[in-house]
Amino acid sequence: MKLRYKVLIAVVVVLAGGAVALGQYVSHTAPCGAAPPLPAGAIPAKAVMQRCYGSPDVLRYENIVKPTPAPDEVLVRVHAASVNPLDWHYLEGTPYLVRADRGIGKPENPRLGIDFAGTVEAVGRDVRRLRVGDEVFGGKLGAFAEYVTVREARAVAIKPRNVSFDEAAAVPIAGITALQALRDKGHVHAGQKVLINGASGGVGTFAVQIAKSYGAEVTGVCSTKNLDMVRSLGADHVIDYTHEDFTRGTEHYDLILDTVSTHSLLDYKRVMTPTGIYVMVGSTETGNWFGFFVKPLEGMLLGPFVSQQFGVMLAELNPRDLGVLAELMRTGKLKPVIDRRYPLSGTAEALRYLEKGHARGKVVLQVE
Repeated sequence: MKLRYKVLIAVVVVLAGGAVALGQYVSHTAPCGAAPPLPAGAIPAKAVMQRCYGSPDVLRYENIVKPTPAPDEVLVRVHAASVNPLDWHYLEGTPYLVRADRGIGKPENPRLGIDFAGTVEAVGRDVRRLRVGDEVFGGKLGAFAEYVTVREARAVAIKPRNVSFDEAAAVPIAGITALQALRDKGHVHAGQKVLINGASGGVGTFAVQIAKSYGAEVTGVCSTKNLDMVRSLGADHVIDYTHEDFTRGTEHYDLILDTVSTHSLLDYKRVMTPTGIYVMVGSTETGNWFGFFVKPLEGMLLGPFVSQQFGVMLAELNPRDLGVLAELMRTGKLKPVIDRRYPLSGTAEALRYLEKGHARGKVVLQVE
């Protein structure tokens, strides 16, 4: 065998071995650790903690030190929070690429949850926009707790007075995902034909209402039991996916917002206009390694050969878009749909229910 072939084989073996070692390192799950004792004199507060990756069974309802706001932060007494698919991805550490951000082996930050609504209890010395007593909503890691601190310049906004804490807590991730997907990726405008695949879910219920607020003609895809609910949100047409496959129909859409990824991209292309836009914001695809990321990769490969656009959207929480959603709620154009409510101590049960994939709208945690 020639030397160059021997070298090539050696390189392949080394790369394969490195890939296996890296895979084992990233996928390693450390055992759950015990909660550290609180420092003497610390003021306790309740929070939901995950000290390892795993199912909802690893969650613990513990005492932590009540947080103190930094100079540019506010301390929020949380009255309600809501659960999202992102939370159980964080909980399980899957796809494993999540662990590159969350922590290898175990979470670097054991707190869980993003969406919250509550009352400002204290403010840092540099805070100017918010005041003690303000009712707010927003997003910050660690929201499954009695208290959360969040920077004033980040994802926190004043809650409309005509909206309850439960309703406001349901909004941040799902509402902003729907808004940014339709407005920024989909360029939604009046007169467009928009299809929402998964219209009865957390993002879908917001997407139907937001698309209607822009003057679009909206078709919602959902199961039989949710048809009336999706109609009540303003959908012009509804399709029961248990009886009809919309990708085999004759209607063509300018924009498809996909929250469940139940078809191939070629199937979606079949019912898109020549300049149609497809935006994926969620997926039912599973897999420890790639899962959600498979279809975006397919879109990148397909894109150069077709006139339509295929993309994926990851929400960016910011106060400006929270303000947009707050105004839509204040004027009655956006109404959060809440399926179930659980106490904060029942977070594990709430996540188990969400993971089944049949929630109508949002699942909320009440913190009292």
